[in-house]
Amino acid sequence: MTYLIAGPCIDVLDRSCLEECPVDCIYEGDRKLYIHPDECVDCGACEPVCPVEAITEDLAATRDELAFVEDNRRFFVDVLAGRSDAIGGPGGAADAGRIGVDTPLVSAHPVTS
Repeated sequence: MTYLIAGPCIDVLDRSCLEECPVDCIYEGDRKLYIHPDECVDCGACEPVCPVEAITEDLAATRDELAFVEDNRRFFVDVLAGRSDAIGGPGGAADAGRIGVDTPLVSAHPVTS
């Protein structure tokens, strides 16, 4: 079990969760934040501070959030494959900074203001 960030985060990028994460496992794409599933320690500190309630446990995902379970994994496995510069290692989200790329699911999402 791990936490994931779903659709309500797209184009919001509040970053409150980044400040609360004790293991620095939340990475910033272009339009959305992503939780590294292998780095997350399931503490849940990020969930209550999210102003748009985009963070949930993957096993508790609603029907609307299910696509983001796989999408979160895809960000690290497919989108960032071969980009060792993008991921700073376990707990390296702050060092990685804004990565500036998203998954196809997020990229295809209509832009919200």
